Amino acid sequence: MAAEDLVERRSIDVVPDDERHGTAFSQFTLWLGANLQITAVVTGALAVVFGGDVVWSLVGLVLGNLLGGAVMALHSAQGPKLGLPQMIQSRAQFGVKGAVVPLLLVILMYVGFFASGSVLAGQATAELTHTNDTTGIVVFAVITAVMAAVGYRVIHVLGRVASVICALAFVYLGIRLLDRVDLSALLHDAHFDLPMFLLAVSLSASWQLAFGPYVADYSRYLPRTTSAKATFWWTLSGSAIGSQWSMTFGVLVAASAGDAFLANQVGYVVGLGGTGLIASFLYFVIALGKLTINVLNTYGGFMSMVTSISGFRGQKVIGPRGRAAYIAVIMVAGTAVALLGKDSFLSSFKDFLLFLLTFFTPWSAINLVDYYLISRERYDIPALFDPCGRYGAWRWDALVVYGVGLLAQLPFLVTHFYTGALVDPLGGADISWIVGLVVPAVLYWALARRNPPAPGAGPRVERGVSPTATEAPAP
Repeated sequence: MAAEDLVERRSIDVVPDDERHGTAFSQFTLWLGANLQITAVVTGALAVVFGGDVVWSLVGLVLGNLLGGAVMALHSAQGPKLGLPQMIQSRAQFGVKGAVVPLLLVILMYVGFFASGSVLAGQATAELTHTNDTTGIVVFAVITAVMAAVGYRVIHVLGRVASVICALAFVYLGIRLLDRVDLSALLHDAHFDLPMFLLAVSLSASWQLAFGPYVADYSRYLPRTTSAKATFWWTLSGSAIGSQWSMTFGVLVAASAGDAFLANQVGYVVGLGGTGLIASFLYFVIALGKLTINVLNTYGGFMSMVTSISGFRGQKVIGPRGRAAYIAVIMVAGTAVALLGKDSFLSSFKDFLLFLLTFFTPWSAINLVDYYLISRERYDIPALFDPCGRYGAWRWDALVVYGVGLLAQLPFLVTHFYTGALVDPLGGADISWIVGLVVPAVLYWALARRNPPAPGAGPRVERGVSPTATEAPAP
């Protein structure tokens, strides 16, 4: 493959049929590799760190990964049908300009995940390069930005490589861990506590739901004839298996190691594996796993920034310099946050995950209800780029529903900086994410059925029909 074919030319425009390639299985390797990584380990560990036992933490994490992963995979199935990045589809619900509201929150998410990933990856990179954590974070950020700039093909290659290497490393680490711990004793000490159980569910559900705003970015090049069911199941299985594998490891490590793990997550995991060349390999694996997911975060941030700005400027074409500039903004912002927060990573990361869940469950609910129940998998693609078209500039009904979805969660939300009024009557359990899915889904379904988008001049693109040159913006 020539270098010019490796570097992606598309951004927010429709991928034509003659550029589609790959199979649905590519979603399995990408999301398996993206989830077999140290931050997922830490996420699982948090279920125990904050008071849960091993058995019910594992059950809660499985439930959250399946529920959140199913929502995430429904978004993935949109990619082959539309050939569009995930968040530009939000214009059909919120309007061409109104989509900027969830988009700004999505960009914040990408910066936050870039930062949290860089903290742990920076420690591993520092060990490999024999420098300090600050230098490691900066070096890792630059490598991430370069790979994100190359784009879609290199991202999937990276996912395939990471899925194999990281899986082998986790098998080895799992064997080493089981040699050290009394597994029967850990599993025997089971005591159900509803708030802690729901915290575990929320941690893994939020982990999965946070992929929703960009998951279709990595399935949009699949051929239009790709089965939606295949895309859904390969995405769900890769993401759920990878995350549960990592989180289970995190639960067992946190339950057996305690403060030794909390003091230095990366150092403890590597020390578990051995010293010398083995330690160097494990540091590489940690950096590779984080590189995979951080490239996704950077690429998704680039897409979201372009979508936000183009809604107001009408911009459809992004040149290499513009692409590099957008990616540089994500890199610099994420690196700055990583450097500022690297000393308080563990406590702030849990609240960050639950904070994200609050903002993205209403968006997921609205997007999925509109795509599958209201629009029936059909969108007027040209109108997504025209503020005067079918979807308009601002769809205030959807924005109001989104706001109601946010507010409805507040009485049920539990974080260090805010606890809702209905949390104590529920025994301290956080069910805000369930409310955030159900309330906006029902409200949007009711309103959208009564007030569909006004017909526009553009043709309505049907399932399985390739847009013509006049139906989609030129690259």
